[in-house]
Formats: sequence, C-alpha cells, structure tokens
Amino acid sequence: MADKRNPHNSEPGTPGEATNGDRHGLLEHSREFLDFFWDIAKPQQETRLEATEKLLEYLRTRPQGSEMKYALKRLITGLGVGREAARPCYSLALAQLLQSFEDIPLCSILKQIQEKYELQKMSKATMRPVLFANLFGVLALFQSGRLVKDQEALMKSVKLLQVLAQHYNHLQGQPMKALVDILSEVPEATFQEILPKVLKGELKVVLSSPKHLELYLLAQQKVPSALEKLVGSVDLFSKENIPSLVSVLKMAATSVKKEHKLPDVALDLLRLALKEDKFLRFWNEVVEQGLLKKPSWPASYLCFRLLGAALPLLSKEQLHLVMRGDLIRHLGEHMVIAKSQNLFKFAPVMGAYVSTFLEGCQDNPERQLSVLVAFSSITNQGLPVMPTIWRVTRFLNSQALQGYVSWLRDMFLQPDLDSLVDFSTTNQKKVQDASFNVPERAVFRLRKWIIHRLVCLVEQLNLEKDEPVVEQVARFCLFHSFFKTKKPTSQIPETKHQFSFPLNDRAREFIVNAFFSLLQTLSVKFRPVTDKAEDEKPWTYRLVKLADFLLSHTRNVALLTPFTVQQRQAWNQMLETLKELESHSSEAKASAFQHLLLLVGIHLFKSPTESCELLGDIQACIKKSMEHRTRRSRAKTANTQEPPWVEVMVEILLSLLAQPSHLMRQVARNVFGHICSHLTSRALQLILAVLNPEVNEDEEDNVVVTDDADEQQKEAEDEGSDSEDENSDSEGDNGQDEESEEEERDEDVDPGFRQQLMEVLQAGKALGGVDSDEEELGDEAMMALDENLASLFAEQKMRIQARRDEKNKLQKEKMLRRDFQIRVLDLIEVLVTKQPESPLVLELLEPLLSSIRRCMHSRSSTKQEQDLLHKMARIFMHHLCRARHYCHEVDNCAEALHAQVERLVQQAGRQADTSVALYYFNASLYLLRVLKGNFRKGHFLEGQKPPSSQSEDPQAANCLDLNLVTSVYSAALSSFLAKRNSPFTVAMFLSLFSRHPMICKNLLPILIKHVGGSARPRHQSQACLLLQKSLSARELRVCFEDPEWEQLVGKVLVKVTEALCTLGEAQSKSEHQKELSSLELLNALLRTINLEKLAIDLTALLGTLQGKQQTLQQSLKQGNHSTGSTRLCDLYWQAMKILGVQRPKLEKVAKGVPSETESPVSMKRKKKGFLPETKKRKKRKAEDGVPEEVAPPPAAGGDQTPSTGKKRKKMKAKDLAQSPVNGTPATKSPALDTPTLSPSTPVKTPAKTPKLQEQKEKVSKVKEAAPVSPTEPAGKKQYQKALPKKGGLSPTPQSSLPRKRARLSLVSRSPSLFQSGMKKKRGMQRKGTP
Repeated sequence: MADKRNPHNSEPGTPGEATNGDRHGLLEHSREFLDFFWDIAKPQQETRLEATEKLLEYLRTRPQGSEMKYALKRLITGLGVGREAARPCYSLALAQLLQSFEDIPLCSILKQIQEKYELQKMSKATMRPVLFANLFGVLALFQSGRLVKDQEALMKSVKLLQVLAQHYNHLQGQPMKALVDILSEVPEATFQEILPKVLKGELKVVLSSPKHLELYLLAQQKVPSALEKLVGSVDLFSKENIPSLVSVLKMAATSVKKEHKLPDVALDLLRLALKEDKFLRFWNEVVEQGLLKKPSWPASYLCFRLLGAALPLLSKEQLHLVMRGDLIRHLGEHMVIAKSQNLFKFAPVMGAYVSTFLEGCQDNPERQLSVLVAFSSITNQGLPVMPTIWRVTRFLNSQALQGYVSWLRDMFLQPDLDSLVDFSTTNQKKVQDASFNVPERAVFRLRKWIIHRLVCLVEQLNLEKDEPVVEQVARFCLFHSFFKTKKPTSQIPETKHQFSFPLNDRAREFIVNAFFSLLQTLSVKFRPVTDKAEDEKPWTYRLVKLADFLLSHTRNVALLTPFTVQQRQAWNQMLETLKELESHSSEAKASAFQHLLLLVGIHLFKSPTESCELLGDIQACIKKSMEHRTRRSRAKTANTQEPPWVEVMVEILLSLLAQPSHLMRQVARNVFGHICSHLTSRALQLILAVLNPEVNEDEEDNVVVTDDADEQQKEAEDEGSDSEDENSDSEGDNGQDEESEEEERDEDVDPGFRQQLMEVLQAGKALGGVDSDEEELGDEAMMALDENLASLFAEQKMRIQARRDEKNKLQKEKMLRRDFQIRVLDLIEVLVTKQPESPLVLELLEPLLSSIRRCMHSRSSTKQEQDLLHKMARIFMHHLCRARHYCHEVDNCAEALHAQVERLVQQAGRQADTSVALYYFNASLYLLRVLKGNFRKGHFLEGQKPPSSQSEDPQAANCLDLNLVTSVYSAALSSFLAKRNSPFTVAMFLSLFSRHPMICKNLLPILIKHVGGSARPRHQSQACLLLQKSLSARELRVCFEDPEWEQLVGKVLVKVTEALCTLGEAQSKSEHQKELSSLELLNALLRTINLEKLAIDLTALLGTLQGKQQTLQQSLKQGNHSTGSTRLCDLYWQAMKILGVQRPKLEKVAKGVPSETESPVSMKRKKKGFLPETKKRKKRKAEDGVPEEVAPPPAAGGDQTPSTGKKRKKMKAKDLAQSPVNGTPATKSPALDTPTLSPSTPVKTPAKTPKLQEQKEKVSKVKEAAPVSPTEPAGKKQYQKALPKKGGLSPTPQSSLPRKRARLSLVSRSPSLFQSGMKKKRGMQRKGTP
C-alpha cells in the first residue's frame, strides 16, 4: 500500500498529485475516505464492490460537501491510470456513483473527462491511456442507465465513440461495440435520428467489419424503414454478398478467439436468415461451403457454437438437415483428435448447449429425442464420438427417456448403419486398409458403446421416477448376457426381437462385464429403504427371480451355456436357502448371507463350475451358523474330521476376493464383519497366509487370482484405431520397442551365441584370414551365409522375446498378488475394528510386522507396493496399537506374551532401519498394555474386585512381570547407549517411560550411569535428554517417596556436575551437543529443586560452573561451534541465574554519547518523541508499605550530578540502617583487583525463622565465590542477584542498576526542581512561547 501511495508513482489520482489549491481540502478528508479509492482498484472483486458500496454510503451522508467533488475528480482520474486492470474498476465505480446521484449532470462529467484527457493534445506516450480514459468514461455514462435518457449527452457520446473508432490499433473494435450496445437500448425515434450519423449508405462499408454489419443488423431489426431509406433494398444472402459475409464471420471468429464465445453478429445473421426464410442458403453456402471450405480452428469453433445456439431456433426438418451435414462430421473429427493434438476440447461446450436445449423444451419430447438421437448417431467407423457417460439425459422427459432407451436397444439388436453419420479421420484414411471398414467391425464398436451407454444411463437416473426404465435395462442386459431366444413369447418381451448381425463371443463378454457393472451400480445406489414396505426386495434378488423365471421357460428361452444336473440342483437349493433366510430377515447376519448367496448365484451363469461348488459350501455354512446347537452337539462335531464352518466361509471369501470385482469385495467385507466373532485360529491363519507368500508358495491349494487384463488388452487394441494420434503414438511406441529390443539384444549377447556366430562366419569364410585377400566369396556362398545369419539372429530374437515374456508374466503375477493382498487386508481391518478384544488379535502382530518389514525392504517402489504398505501400517498403528479396547483374556498365555515381548524387542534391536524397528517396539508396548490391563484369576477371592490403577500396588495384581520386562528393556537401553548405530531412538524410550513409569524407575540407574564416565559424547547426550524428559514427568514422580526422590536428584546432579567439568572444551559436534544436553538437564534439575524445595548442597556445582567461565569465554572468542554457541551461553547463564549469579549486560557504545559531566537534564532534552503512559515505568512499592529504593554503586571515577547526590546518600544510609533488621548483615566489598563479585545492597525481606537462617548460613559462602563477567574488565564492579527463597537455596544480594540508569530514574521519579522545571519548559514550548 505504501508503494501505491507514493507521490512519485505513475498512477494519476494519488493524494500526492493534488494541486496546491486542493492540498488544504485533501488534508481535511479522513483516511477512511481516501482508502476507498485504493480498494476500488484492487484485483479482488469482492473488495472492489465493498469499497464502492462504502464510498456511496459515505457520499450519501455528505452529498454537497467537498468529498463529492473530490470523488468525481478521483474517479475520472482513475479512468486513465497506467494499470490496465484498474480502469474498468474506476469506470464501474463512476457508473454506480452517477446512478445513485441523478442530480449530477452527465454532460458536465463528459466535459470533465474530455478536458482531463484531451484527444488533440495527447502525445505518443500518453495516447493509449487517453484513448482508454475516454472510452471507459462513455461506458460509465452508459452503465449508469441515464445516457439513453439524456439526448445531449447521448449525441456527444456517440460522436466521441466515432472519433475513438478511428484508433483501431489501440482500441480494436471496442468503440463500435459500445456504440452498438448503446443504440440497442435507445428509443426508435432517437435511433432514426442517430442512424445517418453512425452508418453510411454504402453496402461495401457495411460488409467491411463485423461491428458495422452488427450495427446494420440492429437497424434492420429496430428501424427497417429508416434503414431502407438510407441504404436501399439489400439482400445480404445474395451470391455477390456471400464471400463478404464469410470474410466478416472469419474476422469475428478471430476477434473472439481468446474469449471462447459466439460473436453476436453470427447469431444475428442466423436469425435474419430464419426470418427471411433463407436458412438453407445461409447454412449451406456461408457455413458449410464458406467457413468450412478451408477451415481454421477459430472458424470451426464459431460454426460449432452457432450449431449449439441454433438448436432451439430450428424446426424438425431444419434440425435433420443440420445434424447430417458436413459440419457434424467436422465436429465429430474434432472430438476424436482434440485430446491427442492438445486442441480446445469442445465436447463440454457442446454438452452445455445440448443441456440448455433439452432443459428448455421439456414439454416437447419429440424434439428432445430427435436431438439426442442425432448426436448419438455421430460415429467414427461405427463408434459414437459422444462419451458413454454424457450427462445431458438428466433433463429428458420421461417419454423422451423411454424413447431414447428404446432406440439404443433397437440399434443394439438391429444396427442401422445407414442412419449413422459416420466418418474417418485423415490419418485413418491414410493408414488403414479396406479390411477395417467392414460392417462387422462397425457393428461391434457400436454395440459395445450402446451397452456401456445403457449402464451409465442407469447411474444418472432416479429410482423412484425412472424405475421402469431401470428394470427394462436390467432385464435387457441379463437376458442378452446369458440367454438366447428359441421361440418368441409375449411373456418375455426380450424374445420378440432378433439380431440382424449375429452376436459373437467377444461382444458377449462385453455384455457380461457390463451386466455385472450394472449389478454393482444397482446394489450400491439403489438400496432398499427400510421405512418402505417389507415386500420391497433388493435388485439382486429381483434379478435372481427373473433368471429363475427365464429358466422355467425352456420352450422359449435357452441358456447359452446349459446347466448340468448338479448345477441346476445347486440353483434350486440356493432358492430354498433364500426362503429360509427370509424368515430371519430382521437379523443383519441373515441379510449379509442373503446378499452373498444372491451374488454367487448370479455368477453361476458366468462360471458354472466354480460357482456350483461355492454355492454348496456357502449353504452348508449358512445352515450351521444359523442353527443354535447344544454343548453336547458341539462336542460331537469337534471330534469329527469336518472343518468348522467359519474356516470354510473364510476360504470362500478369499476365493471371492481373488476376483476383480468391487462388488465382491464389498460383499465379502460385509459378510466377514458378521462372522468374525466366530473366527478360529486356523481361519485366521488362512487369511495371514496370503500376506506371507513365502509360507504358502509351494502349496497346491493356493488361491488363483484372476483379472480381466486380456479383455482390457483387446479393448485397448480395438480402440487403438479410433484416432489418428493413437496410431501415431503406436508408431512411436513401436519405435521405442525396437530401440529397447536393440538394447536388450546388446545386453543379452551370451558367449554361446557369440560362439555360434563365429562358427557360421568361419563356415562361410567371411572372417578374414591368411588368404582373405586372394579369395572372395561367390554369390551362392554369400546367399548361404546370409540365410545362416538370418536364422541365427531369428533364433536369438525368439530367445530374447521369450525372456521378455517371462519377465512380463512374473511382473503381472506380482501385481495380481499385491492387489489380492490389498483386498485381503480388508478382512484384517474388519477384525481389529469389530473384535478388538478377541485373543486372535494378538496373533496378528508378528505376521503384520513381517509383511511391513518385507515391503519396506522391497526394491520395488510402485504405487501398488506403496498402497499395500500404507494400508498395513495404518491398520497396525491406528486400528491395533492405538485401539481403545484390547484383549482381557490373557491369563493362560501370559508367559507366551512375555516371551513375545522379549522377542519383539530383540527383533527391533536387530533391524537396520529405524522406521522398521519402530513398528516392532510399538508392538511390544501394545503387549505391555495388554498384560498390564489383565488381572490374575486366582489372585482374588470370589466377590472381590480387582484393584484399580490408583491403588497402592496395582502391579501385584496384573499379569505383567515387571522384573522380566525390565530386564528386556534394560538390555535394549544399554544397547542403545552403547552401540554406534542403534535402531532404537529416544522417542521410543520416551513412549515407554510415559506409559509405564515403573519400568522407567527401574531403568533410571542405567541412564544415570551413562550421563558421565567413559561413554561416547553422543550417548551421554541421549542419556541426558532421556533423563531430562523423564524427571519432568508427573507419572514418574508418583513412583518415588520424598527421601528417595531427593536422593535420586542428588545422584543425577553429581553426575551432571562431573559431566560439566569439560564445559567449553568441546572439539567436535557430538561433544558440543553433549554440553548442551548436560546444561538442559542441569536447568531441569535446578527447577525441580526450587519447585519442590529440596535440601541439596549446590556449592560444588557453583564452583564448577564458576571455574569453567573463563574456558567458556575463550571458546566463544575462538568461535568454536559458533552455530550453537549462543544457545550454550544462554543455558549456562540460565543456570547461573537460578544459582543467584546475574548475567552481566553488554554496554553498547552509541553515537553521540554525552560526557560524564553532562547533566541528565540535557540528555532528556535531546530525546525526541513522547513516551506513552502505558510505557512509563510506575513507582514500585515494596511489601509491608516500605518503599523500595535503588542504591547505585559509587562511581569508578568522575563527578556525580549535584542534583541527585544528597538523595542517593540518604537512600544508601537508609539501606545500611535497615539491613540488620532484615537478618542479612551487609557484607564487605572485596578489593577492586580481585576477580570476585562485589556486593550490592541486600534485598529487604521479612524476618526469617531460625531454621531458614541456618539454611541461609550454609550457603553464605557462595557470595564470596561469584565469577567475573566474561565481557567486562576485572577492575569494574559486578553485582549479584538474589536466589529465590525456596528450599536449600538461600537468597543472595541483588545487584543494583547501572549508574546511568539510576541517575535517569532519579531524575524521572523524584519530585525535584529539575523535573518540574522541565515540565514547565515543555508546556511552554507546546504553546509556542519562547
């Protein structure tokens, strides 16, 4: 904002550019008023509109003030600013201002604009701003809505626009466009008066530019009689004028190329042609033979938009003519090649035009159907160019929708290729031969599009409104997927129509796949509502009933693959089981089983052999799961060899997940959610075996994973010839394949092939020898050699291709396996989510961990591998380790869980990657949580409740063996603090300590041991960090009694003091980090001592720190480890501050420092500005009503100011007199040449008890050992601040303020004559008195 308001800115209208006469008035305006004009020019639309509205509200309160004059002047100035984006903003604000205040004459505003921006005086540099200022000024007058009412202003504006139209290089056609917009709103009488002035009577001029033609068409529409008098009778669509119209339309198309819109002149010409009944000539000669003769993309887009805009205006016959012409073929070709050639994609634009048309004629289903069928008939070698998911059908009338579905069905059964508008692209004509243009290929491509179009159509429909259409499509897809007609019957409408072209097996596969896609859509989108009648069944059930109805009509309908007797029995048994499940329809389990049974039953038509076996197993499992047996019957079945039903069901679900069906995946997940409560250990192992391929790699009962890759490949091959770019891409791919073949051929040359090549060359005497110069090979020998070489290289190429195929096969199998594992993880996620308290959840830990480790160590980094890893990690961390509920029945397996904890921690320590070790460590923490939350069954009597976590000894009741797990984690912690590269991290042990403070208590000796001693500096730093975080935790403090806690803190303090003996001597980064961690731990200990008032002697610590002050000073001066030196110094003085030593302040030498003899009064006179009241230091009041005084030290040399000397002497005497009363006698100051701290005036504290006095005397020696500041000379006196009055730390004397600060404070606080005199002088200076 500051840059914008710079007076030297090039933008006119800033406050700094006001004239001298306006400067006084500009200063009277408020800052808020001036900010409106800056906000008006901002690029954000909301900000501009808000600023304009506020400006109008502000001016309404002052309509006659100077603000109105300034606002008009400022907005007019803004019309010609240098920033082009700001000009329309000021123009719009000026228009709204003129609209709100109608008393402002428009002629005066137009006059001000012309005076401000005179066209006669503009130079080359100011030409563009001046021209645009006049243009936007006229637009502002027009947008105000008052210009057409003011005759004088209107005539002047029209004249000005005519002058501006001459400067075409800068303004293009904007003045003429503005003129047309203005004249379109003026009355007819005014138009007749203005028309001779703006339009010449020559037709050549009218057809010279789009704007002149648009003005002519406007006059033709509003005042045809006046136009005929001016120009005469003119036929625009005559043969002589057609070339001029084409050139004008091309100019208009080029002018709106960046705006992506239809020029108004094109739509006006279309309306004139319709009015004069010359549409056929206009469309054929101007559009198709003129604009499309040598098409350019701007002209083509104009034709496409003209077609879309003409849809509501044309009759049925005209629509038929337009939708079967050259323009439609050109549109289809553009939609095919637009994606490949990075052209503007016109399909969404045409979709918007068609949607607008369909929405506007919902009461005319015939027009809707004709347009939709016409666009669906644009085909590229039989394949319609419109997408199958075209969403324009949401505006169709029910009758039109039914007619469209019937047309699709009829075209599928009996394709009428002659009714299609078919075309081939330029590249297809060059590359393809005559075999591509056979009718069978076109029929196949058309049928494939139609069946997918029907499925996508169902996704866009409303079930309640369009249920008959949905049922019709579902019946059609089911019938033609699996049945064929033997004899037509009225009971089955699908049998009435026969195929004109036979349906081959490849097309049948597409229909089957489309049917199951439709089944998934119906199952997901159209679920039955529970509030409705009970007889409403899901769509899968209705389709099964339809299939059973078709199976019962064997005389009229036959299966494509007839059922065997066993398969038909399985079908009938499935129907009986469905009836039994209907009696338990209120249960969620029965609903899930019903859905599974229906889905597998429908798959009986697709894969009869596999589905027949699955149906039998599923029915047996359902019957067993729904029965309620006694314990005796269960005991009997346990002895049989038959596996439990849940294991069989799990195998079935795994086989269903192996199929590439999203619907199967959802159904399997739903069913497993209802049976997971009955899951057994073997059933779980069946699921886990999928995640560990090395376990079940050699078994014969592996699940075979299937996919539709071959079908997708065939579809891709078929669609490969849809566009010319795809052909060119395939050629490029072939070139790349040849290059890769050459590279592989070079890489795969083995010694055997090389030896064979040498033998062939030697046999043909092609290798140079002794007699090579004398003998030459004949023609026959050369031919034989060529044949041998060709056969040899052909064999080598076959071997290379075989190796490549084998590699691709293995890669494909790996991808299928990974995809299958991702789907199987759904079952594990359901188990840990719905049954977190099951003991089987504990069996998931190690298999999941091994799978995660294998994925993280895998060399492959494909998206599929990443998805598998992320899903396993999410299930393990979020759903398992962080679950709120866990197993509470582990009393019998507590020993095994303890062994598993030990095993997991050991495995974590053997990992090479820290991220993998984190998963193992978190698994051990989860087991600790389970063991800690379970209680031993025999530990309490009947009726006695287990102790809560807040009892005195909760560890004695739970299943956790504290000594055993302590030894496990002790070994891990020792390894972490001893190994150079350990997979453990500090965060792992902090997580352990926060969750299990008793384990932390037992591991503290190891941490204390590694704080000092011979450990590596890096390990010492980690031990200090762990101790610092642990000792600050409240959970750990509860585990200690007060004496034990005080003893622990003392031990840690001794170790830290020992580690600080080398402070300032760091030579490496790790040693420097150790010093930082030691000081951080020391500060945490000192805060704990002060907070809990622990009686710990700190004399040795203070002596150690004081002894290292000079070393630290020298290290800082040498610049060792300068990156962390500031942090180290801050931590050191933070500890010294807690011990009672104040950090000395650096004296900065400023420019113009006054001499020592200069009075503080003169210093205050030199200070500029005013200090706010909130910043002034207020007088401090001591406790018990005793005022606190500051006693500055005696000057080291130099005179004191006579105005404050007596006051300072009185204060010093008062402090000396009060010091014995406070119980702290004044100490003597040492000699000036000693490197100790000089005493200061003691702080006044209330009388202490004898116990506190004894504690204070113990630390009184601390005062005589204070260090010298590293920044000041030894001769200068330093001061010490008092310690907090807590525990064993007694207060020490507080340092006084520096001399200069004390003098100034005395001058500013004491009610002396100097201060009062200064106040008087300042008041007189403000009033202007000398």
